[in-house]
Amino acid sequence: MELLLKKNVDKLGRIGDIVKVKEGYARNYLLPNGLATNVTPANLKQIEKEKIKMELQLKEERERLQGVLEKISAASCTIRVKANEEGKLFGSVTPANIAEGLTKEGFPVTKEMVKLDNPVKVCGVYDVTIALNLEMQTKCKVSVVREDMDQAENA
Repeated sequence: MELLLKKNVDKLGRIGDIVKVKEGYARNYLLPNGLATNVTPANLKQIEKEKIKMELQLKEERERLQGVLEKISAASCTIRVKANEEGKLFGSVTPANIAEGLTKEGFPVTKEMVKLDNPVKVCGVYDVTIALNLEMQTKCKVSVVREDMDQAENA
C-alpha cells in the first residue's frame, strides 16, 4: 500500500515521502495516528505547503539547538555508583541515569536523547552520544566513579 507521509517517521521516511508499507501497518498505526494519508493530487499539494512551513520551523529550531549542542559538547557529569574494589558496578548506568546527571548540571537532556550501545557496568570515563534530533548530535564526557572513593578523598 502506498501512502504519503504527513510527519517524519523513524526508519520509514520524512514529510512528503511516498512510501510502500503493509496494509496492517498503514491501517493500524500510520493512518489512525495521523502520520500518513492516501496519495492524491490534493494531498500532495497540501503536504508540499506543510513541508515548506515545517522547513522554516526546522531552520529556526536548528539554530536554537546549535547553541545547546555546543554547551552539551563541553559538558561533563560525574555519576557516583556502588561498585566493588575492581570497579565493577553493582548494577549498571543507563541512559536515564546519564540524563538525570546532565539535567542536574543544567542541561535539559532526556533519556531518549542519550545513545548508549550497552549499559555501563565498569567505573571509568566514557564519551556518550547525545542526540537532540535525527541530525544533531554530539558527545559529552561521563565519569562513572565509586561512591566511597569520593568519601575517602574528603577524609
